[in-house]
Amino acid sequence: MTIDDFSRPTDREGFRFRGGHIALDLTATLAGRAKAAPRELLDSPTDLLRWLASAGLAAEGAMQADLEVAHYLREAIYALAIARISDADRPAEREILNRIASATPALPRLRPDGSVELSGTAAAMLSTIAREAIRLFGSRQADHLHQCEADGCTLLFVDNSRRGDRRWCSMASCGNRAKLAEFRRRKRDRAASPDTARDD
Repeated sequence: MTIDDFSRPTDREGFRFRGGHIALDLTATLAGRAKAAPRELLDSPTDLLRWLASAGLAAEGAMQADLEVAHYLREAIYALAIARISDADRPAEREILNRIASATPALPRLRPDGSVELSGTAAAMLSTIAREAIRLFGSRQADHLHQCEADGCTLLFVDNSRRGDRRWCSMASCGNRAKLAEFRRRKRDRAASPDTARDD
């Protein structure tokens, strides 16, 4: 399996992969960021291995130290993405990203079918993800970074749509809920309008 395999479902094994980029998908492992008590999806080294496998990066092993690095990397990527969207700077998070990227990355291997797989420990996979994040933030793709506009959703994504007007992390979830809420609002407004009210 390779990084950013768009043929796979966007929600799998209890994780969300809606960002269009492996680094942004990592930030989704802290669920409900806008809530008073966000839910940590990477609560143990086993969870980290599960997420990596779901992302197509089956690691050879993970330790508690790897989990801590994953949390640091995730929050650095999230902060840098928000900073990029708002045209700000986060030097401390940039240094964290660069430091994690400087570790030994996963080893690419060519499969008989011509596809590429990555092998290595969780630490190596995290270094690879950090390098992918650097490539993202240092490319034109960074101009297309967005945050989901649905109420309460903080997921990040790269807008690769043809028109460049993607508003939600997923049309099937947040998009549909937003459209349904808008439909209901318009219905209430029409019902409350004197012009459309029925005469008694």
